[in-house]
Amino acid sequence: MRQRLSREWLQLVRVNSSSRPWEMPVAAALASGLPIFAGAAHGQLGLGLAGSLGGLVFLHLPATGLAHRMAWLMACAFGMTASHALGMLGHDHPALIVPLLVLITLLVTLVCRFYAAPPPGSLFFVMAAAIGAYSPVHGRDALAQIGAVTLGALLAVVIAFVYSLRVAARHGVPAPSPPKQTGFDPVVVESVVIAAFVGLSLGAAQALRLERPYWVPVSCLAIIQGASLRAAWTKQLQRSLGTALGLLVFLGIAQLPLNDWSVAALMTGLTLIIEFLVVRQYAVAAVFITPLTLLLADAGQGMALAPERLMQARLVDTVLGALLGLAGAACLHSPRFRAAAGAGLRRLWPGEPGSRA
Repeated sequence: MRQRLSREWLQLVRVNSSSRPWEMPVAAALASGLPIFAGAAHGQLGLGLAGSLGGLVFLHLPATGLAHRMAWLMACAFGMTASHALGMLGHDHPALIVPLLVLITLLVTLVCRFYAAPPPGSLFFVMAAAIGAYSPVHGRDALAQIGAVTLGALLAVVIAFVYSLRVAARHGVPAPSPPKQTGFDPVVVESVVIAAFVGLSLGAAQALRLERPYWVPVSCLAIIQGASLRAAWTKQLQRSLGTALGLLVFLGIAQLPLNDWSVAALMTGLTLIIEFLVVRQYAVAAVFITPLTLLLADAGQGMALAPERLMQARLVDTVLGALLGLAGAACLHSPRFRAAAGAGLRRLWPGEPGSRA
């Protein structure tokens, strides 16, 4: 037991090496922070935060040639906007929220798996849809919010273009990586299982009447996308521990006399720190991810909940989502479960061996 606990601790605190150029966290912070400063300048912090959500598109920038990376990023910008807009369809029809999120998760995960997209994969698309589904705005305000997400995504594309030129000038054009093998199981079977568990997690959050249910499927997806069951287990521990410590950071932030400009500066600084740490030590990065995501989703609403209630809601959401995500990862990496799920899906999927077609 002592040896096992020692191994778990070493996995939890291990610091990874990173080859990221220093310009990457700076560019990511600009893509996320500039829309908030623009919103603060016009007295529209909520729209600025929506634009910051679109700015997360920058994090999907692949390490490929300029033409490919810009085409992929523009496709991601469209996907981010579409995901947020589709999520907002659940405003007037709450019964559709779970099916909509399952459908969005399935589609974006299929695309990311088919094209072997690197992390964060489908995470931010699903997060945009979930936040949109529970956004309090309606009518023209909803259209303005979708427009802000679109403009934030387009700004991220422009920043990515300038960043790519800078990196190419310093480090040269990246050599194309060999194409990854894709097949029915990693693309279709895994996408269906991931979408099912994301829908299950949101359904559980609604059944428990959680105050911020959209964080449950996001936490679930962040865990279930692990490359292995060991990776999913470690990430679940890191995310839960980092969230608990991050809530203390948020409590300290909530005591400050925040205005629109200080929120913009704070979120830009948090993004810079996160992008520097996330590839090195996820648990430490999660300490800063927690206050960032709380501000992203709630600062535009004037922090409708008291900080203590907001912290409690986020901790419960994270733990519930992480546990369901771990259960989903166990299914994904179970040969027996994959064989049964694959056999059933092949009978429904045209043109696959063993299907009816």
